[in-house]
Amino acid sequence: MIAETGSAAALCIIGAVLATLLKQYCREQAVFSSIAVCVMVVTAVITCISPVAEKMELLFAQTQLSQEYLRTLWKAVGICYITGIAADICRDSGEQALAPVAELWGRVSLLLLSLPMIDALLGLMTGVLE
Repeated sequence: MIAETGSAAALCIIGAVLATLLKQYCREQAVFSSIAVCVMVVTAVITCISPVAEKMELLFAQTQLSQEYLRTLWKAVGICYITGIAADICRDSGEQALAPVAELWGRVSLLLLSLPMIDALLGLMTGVLE
């Protein structure tokens, strides 16, 4: 795992240096190089995260919880990472006003995604209190 982390860190550093050099000549290409590095690292993360996903599925199978909760959890993780990356790319490209808007969209998306779980939790609490 340490080797993969070192590779990802090296890729990010090389991408940052390349983006810095490209900013002097063509700002748009610098942004695209940053996006390309992000895509490569996210692809590597997805391949490395499959054992974690399998273990989480096994843990959820041992509980009485619905598999829908696990799907909701993975969607929430995805929303968080996508929102963070999008906001960082906006900041790096000089669009300071767009970054908070991207983060706001992510927060609202998480709220909407969690509504069925909140409803189930409140139903459970109401049943216990009665």
